[in-house]
Amino acid sequence: MFLKFMNEDEDIVNRGTAGRVLLSCCSWAVLLFAVAASAATPPDTDHWVGTWATAPVAARGNDGSFGAADTTYREIVHVSLGGSKIRVVLTNEFGSEPLTIGAASVAPAGTGGAVDPAASHGLTFAGRPSVTIPAGAMMISDPVAMNLPQLSSLAVSIFVPAQAISRGTLHWFADQTNYIVAGNAVTAATLNQPQMARSWYFLKGVQVAANTNAGTVVTFGDSITDGAASTPDKNARWPDVLAQRLLGNNSSQPLGVLNEGIGGNRILTDGAGVNALARFDRDVIAQAGVKYVIILEGINDIGGGTHAPRSQADIITADQLIAAMQQMTERAHQHGIKVICATLTPFVGAGYQTPQGEAMRTALNQWIRTNHETDGFIDFEKATQDPANPSVFLKANDSGDHLHPADAGYAAMGNAIDLKLLGQ
Repeated sequence: MFLKFMNEDEDIVNRGTAGRVLLSCCSWAVLLFAVAASAATPPDTDHWVGTWATAPVAARGNDGSFGAADTTYREIVHVSLGGSKIRVVLTNEFGSEPLTIGAASVAPAGTGGAVDPAASHGLTFAGRPSVTIPAGAMMISDPVAMNLPQLSSLAVSIFVPAQAISRGTLHWFADQTNYIVAGNAVTAATLNQPQMARSWYFLKGVQVAANTNAGTVVTFGDSITDGAASTPDKNARWPDVLAQRLLGNNSSQPLGVLNEGIGGNRILTDGAGVNALARFDRDVIAQAGVKYVIILEGINDIGGGTHAPRSQADIITADQLIAAMQQMTERAHQHGIKVICATLTPFVGAGYQTPQGEAMRTALNQWIRTNHETDGFIDFEKATQDPANPSVFLKANDSGDHLHPADAGYAAMGNAIDLKLLGQ
């Protein structure tokens, strides 16, 4: 019996040894196959940097405005950095259902939504021309080889087949004419009787492959960063002026500029988009190649909290706004992003201005100028105010509502930025 058990044990050992040898051979085969596959398709080693972006918000679609029929959106974006390889970010971040994109393309923008088909490039996602984006998610396209000049306009065409869309994802104030037509017109040279639109639909960003020294600066704020009251289609927002200055600077460390302003946005409470603290990670930290953020926000918290507040949550203090600025600064610093805060521009005479609100704005601006936590500040108040009456805009800088700058005011803001703050 003892010998029998020994023989059985030896058989088990022998079979185990053979199994390990076979397993080892299989493991090596799998490893060699993986190495061969890796060699055949080398990983993407490009340094991707944002050249254009916008901040998405939610929009109800149950009125039939989204998804009721096959629709093509041709959207015009004005990029900052140029490059020879690009990719596009599509978004369903606020969608309640998966979003199917039937096809998409990019091309240099022509007049009136026209494109040159010979210069158009179809987008793919993992090699496929269509993609379904889960609810709450976004998708980055495969790289496309094309010549994208800096400070040029790009047409992004997105075909959305009919589907259930109870809530869409868009940026509602584009200050840019975009085009909507029925059916799949992604490859069309011209659009047949398009509907004009001033929003960016399902589009989040454009990235370029750049040298390793390149990066981006995110401009983060409300309607004054978004460009409210600037001339449509003229790219006259203060972030546009900043981009022109940076890219005319011949720096060895080129910077793209991403506009993450949302009209009506607040720091502490939801309303026009989610509050700034809630969207900071998505709209700033997650951007490709971000090195700097310029924060200009708080005037809507002040105005909404001191002039006929809608609820107790709207009533805030300057100290709460300062604490929120400190939170955003700490979160950015954890990711190696430098923070520049900008003073709030004048708003005496605006519809929601009050003496209490003006006192809060002054207190916040004083902290912005004197704190030792951020990496610098820009004095937008000084750049736009009337020297003879500092609580209001200089007349030439005022759009007329005493809250939003005119084109001249946006130019004054963009030109007031010391480029040394951005490593230039």
